[in-house]
Amino acid sequence: MKLSGKIALVTGAGRGIGKGCALALAEAGADILLNDRPGSPDIHPTAAAIRALGRRCWALESDIFSRAGCESLVAAALAEAGHIDILISNPAFSRRDNFLTFDPDLFDRTLHASLSSGFHMSQLVARHFVERGGGGKIIFISSVHGEMPLPRAVAYNAAKAGLDHMMRTIAAELTGHRINVNSVAPGWIDTPGEHEAFSDEVLADAGKEIPWGRLGLPADIGKAALFLCSDDADYITGEILTVDGGIRLQGYLDHQPPSKD
Repeated sequence: MKLSGKIALVTGAGRGIGKGCALALAEAGADILLNDRPGSPDIHPTAAAIRALGRRCWALESDIFSRAGCESLVAAALAEAGHIDILISNPAFSRRDNFLTFDPDLFDRTLHASLSSGFHMSQLVARHFVERGGGGKIIFISSVHGEMPLPRAVAYNAAKAGLDHMMRTIAAELTGHRINVNSVAPGWIDTPGEHEAFSDEVLADAGKEIPWGRLGLPADIGKAALFLCSDDADYITGEILTVDGGIRLQGYLDHQPPSKD
């Protein structure tokens, strides 16, 4: 139970990657402050699943796409649990379109939702860590989009690239407080949101094209986040842990020498 006695705040955790992270941390002994948007149909079933593991779980509905919503969430979390040891910042918003026709308002909204909310949540929780005397873990859920210029995702690509560099800057500033700050960068993950955007056939074909032969699972990201939240990663800060089944290697695989077998 690597996180026994720890309290983790996980945002955007009703389903998908956030849920995968919350479950992984709960299985490792952490109690969970579970956040999702107001009116989410997913937050209470996920909270019930965490409680079934024998962990405490508080379901906290709040819109973290605004500073006021982030402030309200952190205040509620502290009121319920008394303190926070871990933040997993997982705001999720993405829309795809061609660059030439991309809506400017949608571009701004994507940056605000995927980048600015990460700033607000991490700043508020980091202040709590410092007030407690230092220590703590901050994990941003980024994406391979932060490095790979994938077409039809100009806003999301920009937001995740900015998130990664913001993470490094925050990590540098918080070293004196012994606060570990890192990112997990998923590749293509099999989430409910992807099934809303793509057909089952498209997702099945996409999984076959990934070098590892399948789409990633929310649990894959949860395990990576768990490592970075544990004492095993005490000496790691300012880093991006990519979990993508080899997607970034695809351009090199055709150039492998033939097998001798």
